[in-house]
Amino acid sequence: MSDVLVAAVRAALAKVQDPLSSRDVVAAGLVQGLTARDGLVQFALEVPRERARELEPLRQAAEAAASGVAGVLSATCVLTAHRPTGATPAPAPAPHAHGHGHSHAAPKGGPAAAPKGQGEMLLPDVKFIVAIASGKGGVGKSTTAVNLAVALAAQGLKVGLLDADIYGPSLPQMLGAREKPRTEGQKLIPIQRWGLQAMSIGFLVDADTAMIWRGPMVMGALEQMMGQVSWGKLDIMVVDMPPGTGDAQLTMSQRVPLAGAVIVSTPQDVALIDAKRGVKMFEKVNVPVLGLIENMSFFCCPKCGERTEIFGHGGARAEAGKMGVEFLGELPLKLAIRELADAGTPIVAARPETEEAGHYRAIAARLWAKLNGAVNKAGPRIVVE
Repeated sequence: MSDVLVAAVRAALAKVQDPLSSRDVVAAGLVQGLTARDGLVQFALEVPRERARELEPLRQAAEAAASGVAGVLSATCVLTAHRPTGATPAPAPAPHAHGHGHSHAAPKGGPAAAPKGQGEMLLPDVKFIVAIASGKGGVGKSTTAVNLAVALAAQGLKVGLLDADIYGPSLPQMLGAREKPRTEGQKLIPIQRWGLQAMSIGFLVDADTAMIWRGPMVMGALEQMMGQVSWGKLDIMVVDMPPGTGDAQLTMSQRVPLAGAVIVSTPQDVALIDAKRGVKMFEKVNVPVLGLIENMSFFCCPKCGERTEIFGHGGARAEAGKMGVEFLGELPLKLAIRELADAGTPIVAARPETEEAGHYRAIAARLWAKLNGAVNKAGPRIVVE
């Protein structure tokens, strides 16, 4: 079915004319990475970087053409920069006035894609958007994000949970949700689980699908999960970021009003080095770092309860002090946390009476208090208007 839909979309795109070559976008070779699954279509148009702004109407026309194909529930098209080898870049056109007092052109050295609707921030009805991030993988960031989101929902808050890890989505497994999202008009309905709303690329593709996408396609997928999902009004959205400092981090910092970021690390030196890089990255894009969490702080033997500091202990607290960032708390390495996460039942929901669940609730409470305190101090950078 997906091959049939791809062919139908490609036929529709063959009716969209490229103003640069006077050929249709398919014949001109502009259409790249066209995929269709369960009615969700994504593709990119490769255009010269210096012409991206003036070709925004072309992107809109191509997206509209794809959306009009029978069987397409939602279509997303992004512009990606392409420059033939040896070509000399043309001077960029003078920025147009948008009434905001600054240009929307991509900064030198910034991402190659020209984000659509760059002047309009996504998720305007979400009061606070918080990124849960890490400098490297394997530190338990996703487990932390899920349990913090469930803990915030247990406080009576309206909570959204967005899986921004396109290449390695883990939310479907951790939430115990495998169903496909329903659609309402042109928008997806987020999955409801454990008192919160969730969305992940993992809900839209098969579990064993390898997402072999270039950066612009990742950015397009993120924009779709933010802008084409019926999130409604939320008190807070927790974003489970992919590890590192790449396209997803830049997209989130540019396209939504992030209230702040929380960095998750283990106590060992190699993880702390990457955690420091994560802090510096968010500082460079003017996103406040709300604090550090030390995960796998110590191991408790499930039989005798003996405590062993496998990865060391206190490293994240010490680094937080050096960087002037709040230390939000430490979380133990316990078998129950891993087992329940694998079973799709976060420990905060499945065993709220446990000490481990209490750690997550304490950090979530501190995070919520800190967000509201920041608003009360009228910090213009992090207020969502």
